Amino acid sequence: MAVFFSITTPLGIAIGIGITNIYDETSSIALIVQGLLNSIAAGILIYMALVDLLAADFMNPKIQSNAKLFFGAKFTLVLGVASMAIMAIWA
Repeated sequence: MAVFFSITTPLGIAIGIGITNIYDETSSIALIVQGLLNSIAAGILIYMALVDLLAADFMNPKIQSNAKLFFGAKFTLVLGVASMAIMAIWA
């Protein structure tokens, strides 16, 4: 992974510098590509949050055996998601 990162990072920078003169950020193709890349990044973040982070917490035997703690964890999860959705209005 370190070798892959050390190769792709300078390559991405070189491509970015190379297309600086021909890139029009207001064109429809650029907006579509930007939207697709943003949606892919958001999907990866949502997947990582739900599967890798929250699943381990909710599968904890201590949380599953205590109903009050279980519903409290779910309530705070929904509260956090709602808070992030409200903040997204201004992002």
